[in-house]
Amino acid sequence: GNPIRVSEMLATLDGPAYIERVSLHDVKHVMAAKKAVKKAFEYQLAGKGFTMIEALSTCPTNWGLTPLEAAKWLETNMIPQYPLGVFRDIGA
Repeated sequence: GNPIRVSEMLATLDGPAYIERVSLHDVKHVMAAKKAVKKAFEYQLAGKGFTMIEALSTCPTNWGLTPLEAAKWLETNMIPQYPLGVFRDIGA
């Protein structure tokens, strides 16, 4: 079916404090995802509002690819459809 851009939809609401889409396809992006998750928990603990981290990840077994091929497939096919980034941050 057509892509459902959940982060973009939720970012239009008044309630969310922090929404970010991250990827887990390489070390650089995993480290960025870790920072995003930490920030989301900090906002929750501070009572700032709803937070969500949407993570793009691979499934090489079900995709029939090697882990490296799956990471490349995610980068080439998923990220253009689901761009990474912060969609809402009330603390920025």
